Amino acid sequence: MSDLLQLRHALSRFSPLEDAEWEAFAATLIVKDVKKGDFLIRQGQVENFIYFLNTGATRNYFVKGDKEFTVDFQFQGDFVTAYYSLITREPSAIAIELLEDAEVVAIPLQMLQEFYVQYHNGERIGRLIAEYQYVKRLRREMDLLSRTAEERYNELMQRHPALIQQISVKHLSSYLGIHPESLSRIRKQQSKN
Repeated sequence: MSDLLQLRHALSRFSPLEDAEWEAFAATLIVKDVKKGDFLIRQGQVENFIYFLNTGATRNYFVKGDKEFTVDFQFQGDFVTAYYSLITREPSAIAIELLEDAEVVAIPLQMLQEFYVQYHNGERIGRLIAEYQYVKRLRREMDLLSRTAEERYNELMQRHPALIQQISVKHLSSYLGIHPESLSRIRKQQSKN
């Protein structure tokens, strides 16, 4: 049960669960170890889980033609899912790949929906997580439109410096919306400062 404590703490930031509510919820969870390079979901599959990262990091991306586009990263303590697919039950437009070995807590959609029906706090948490994801996505879109790649890179470095150094230039530059050579220049400039 100790491998679920991080998740309980994360959920309590949205709304605390009573012990009985938590125990009912925790009984439906699946804790698993996932290896670097494995996928939580592949592009074209239908999403059936919300994951919580006890450890590790992921990359959300899609492939169009012969090019990959990285749209997001998640790190320890984050929730991750192909949310559009989860809601619509349509095939996912993105893949979620592990950037390092991870321990994840899988929350099955069917069990989550039953929990929402049975417990008011569970439904509230679900709504607040959805609102949080919306705000996160809107901030990302606004950042892409209004901030420089260097500013976006600096923010990532402040939040997760060790992990950002490990992410490939190809993936990180795709996320920032710039060419790999531009990211190399930003990193080189940063190292001079």
